Amino acid sequence: MADQATYNYKVVRQFSIMAIVWGIVGMTVGVYIAAELAWPFLNFDIPYLSFGRLRPLHTNAVIFAFGGSVLFATSYYVVQRTCHTRLFGGGLAAFTFWGWQLVIVLAALSFPLGITSSKEYAELEWPIDILITVIWVVYAVVFFGTIMKRKTPHIYVANWFYGAFIITIAVLHIFNNLEIPVSLTKSYSVYAGVQDAMVQWWYGHNAVGFFLTAGFLGMMYYFVPKQAGRPVYSYRLSIVHFWALVFTYIWAGPHHLHYTALPDWTQSLGMVMSLILLAPSWGGMINGIMTLSGAWEKLRSDPVIRFMIVSLSFYGMSTFEGPMMAIKTVNALSHYTDWTVGHVHSGALGWVAMVSMGSLYYMIPRLFNKEMYSMKLIEIHFWLATIGVLLYISSMWVSGIMQGLMWRAVNADGTLTYSFIESVEAMHPFYVIRMLGGLLFLAGMCIMALNVWRTVAGSEPQEAKIPEPVLAH
Repeated sequence: MADQATYNYKVVRQFSIMAIVWGIVGMTVGVYIAAELAWPFLNFDIPYLSFGRLRPLHTNAVIFAFGGSVLFATSYYVVQRTCHTRLFGGGLAAFTFWGWQLVIVLAALSFPLGITSSKEYAELEWPIDILITVIWVVYAVVFFGTIMKRKTPHIYVANWFYGAFIITIAVLHIFNNLEIPVSLTKSYSVYAGVQDAMVQWWYGHNAVGFFLTAGFLGMMYYFVPKQAGRPVYSYRLSIVHFWALVFTYIWAGPHHLHYTALPDWTQSLGMVMSLILLAPSWGGMINGIMTLSGAWEKLRSDPVIRFMIVSLSFYGMSTFEGPMMAIKTVNALSHYTDWTVGHVHSGALGWVAMVSMGSLYYMIPRLFNKEMYSMKLIEIHFWLATIGVLLYISSMWVSGIMQGLMWRAVNADGTLTYSFIESVEAMHPFYVIRMLGGLLFLAGMCIMALNVWRTVAGSEPQEAKIPEPVLAH
């Protein structure tokens, strides 16, 4: 029974360290392909280095390798701490760690080789999809099993968000990846034409909505109050936020398919639900930021809370921008341009990556029972990340709006004012700025790795004791 007296921090430590490793790998590939767009000769006519093969490697590495590892680490940490019990299932949590690392390695091998299903954020071929399904089922068993054996009567709201993320991603993954194998490395979707597109963007937008939003909101609801030393601003608002978000988000996918063969009413429904989504998104952002009420001075002295609060600001900004871009008339200008790329990265870098870094900076000292090596390095990391994000997204906003305006400009006789190559030439300086922004963000990630390495090197972490449950009087 000795092991039952302590939390299982080993798997949390493993996922936390690998999150940093995969973050550096994924962002390095991102900077490289950003440089390729500015200077195309950098592919050296090597097919394995072409943009088309490295781009899915980048997106999968930052979303599923970096983001996924952070989600595993924080969910396992939070569910144990809030339920006052050790992770359910003994070695099952270890299986999810090693299985997830195997998936990442298989992805890193298959994409440069051109083995892909060509579905956005779902490019992995069928054998790897099956492996992901098995790992995800085990993950659900561990997470919900831990909640079932909790020592506390209440299920804290962060676990609601983690639970919704786990269930919804399972459904999305299974139904979008229904495919007919024709060989070990090739399959074809069971859907065709516009149905395939609709299912893909039902999946694609909700990969954003549940993998990159709901799970990270679970982080926000645990780590922001913890780091701030304050209770969450409004627990009632957090529950309203949860139900409004999970009901609304699932309908927003069609806004990716404006002005396509998708039925017009479906496009309009996606637009309306995207606009409604603004309310729960901003409710959650306000709830997170207002948790600092009475402790605002911490923004001056604590770079970790600054990561978290600035990430919430980017969350608010990107969840305002998304619904605006879903409006058909705005979308007519923004679609297929770099504006979309800027929007994605304001959420991915500004919100997801920065709240992840803040959460990791909170957990690492507690997981390894040591103070962070250098708060000054965290400060430097914060400014590199913030400036990098701002350079990235502002360059893409300018480039994207310019693209849209150039593509639709017509002369008096109805001919196009600009050729496509002229718009590509005009984008070049903004691509250079974008690459520099990404380079700053990557430099910050490398500083984080150095700081964490110096913190944990030579340490012999002790497992934290599980507290006795608080009994109601």
